[in-house]
Amino acid sequence: MSGQVLIEPAQLQQAMTAEPIVVIDTRDPGAYASGHIPGAINLREIFTYLATSDHEGLEAMQHKFAEAFGAVGLSGKETAVVYEDTMNTGFGQSCRGYFLLKYLGYPKARVLHGGYQAWVSAGLPTTTEPTLPTPAQFPLACEPGAVMVDKDEMLAALNDPSVIKLDVRDVDEWIATSSSPYGPDFCPRKGRIPGARWLEWYRLMKPVDEGIVFKARDEVLAECQTVGIHPHSRVYVYCFKGARASNTFLALKEAGVHDVKIYFGSWNEWSRDPALPIEEGFPAS
Repeated sequence: MSGQVLIEPAQLQQAMTAEPIVVIDTRDPGAYASGHIPGAINLREIFTYLATSDHEGLEAMQHKFAEAFGAVGLSGKETAVVYEDTMNTGFGQSCRGYFLLKYLGYPKARVLHGGYQAWVSAGLPTTTEPTLPTPAQFPLACEPGAVMVDKDEMLAALNDPSVIKLDVRDVDEWIATSSSPYGPDFCPRKGRIPGARWLEWYRLMKPVDEGIVFKARDEVLAECQTVGIHPHSRVYVYCFKGARASNTFLALKEAGVHDVKIYFGSWNEWSRDPALPIEEGFPAS
């Protein structure tokens, strides 16, 4: 599956010689130092930043990443292409970068399909030389992109049967034996947002010779159908901090599910507010 957002390694290599592109590597600095796409700039905070969805938290995130993306050279003229190591090992971090750019209103953002390993598998060049970016003024939109819901909107959706609340976390988080990928007790509560349906994010990807890629459109729609999601469904996706949810967001949008938004604060925020309801223990059904 490769539409307007996903870009294949050979396409990226060709585009880098034909148009202004800023390639962003979301991996940890050690992985970047050991080898990366020539010209790529390391921006790890795309993955590590924890956000809250209150006014102050979202405003801080907007300014934080407007500054960070400007520092790597995004002025609005360049296409940002974000990548991770493989699509299923970085908890969706490249897609989180794409989602942040869309939320900030950046006009041209793409994700390297298959990640760095797909680039390597294609026999394309790599380097260990760090890239020194040319900073630019990031064009922060006056209004954020309509791709996110906050905690209050997610709470209101609990009583709205027209909204599918989609949990895409790993199985140990879904059955409430762990609170996060950072450790079982990283968050104060384990469980699920009430009424959520579960579609583990791995299910939307598959192995191919080049590595791990998104499933084809009809395959993604078939997976979605198992939890009642169709192209015209209204879906609010969450995970732990919006990374795996971003992976799912992109897969669903590329497959033609039109109305998808992310609760970006996700379980990291929801679990820390004792006033918010949760479902605990092993799911009843």
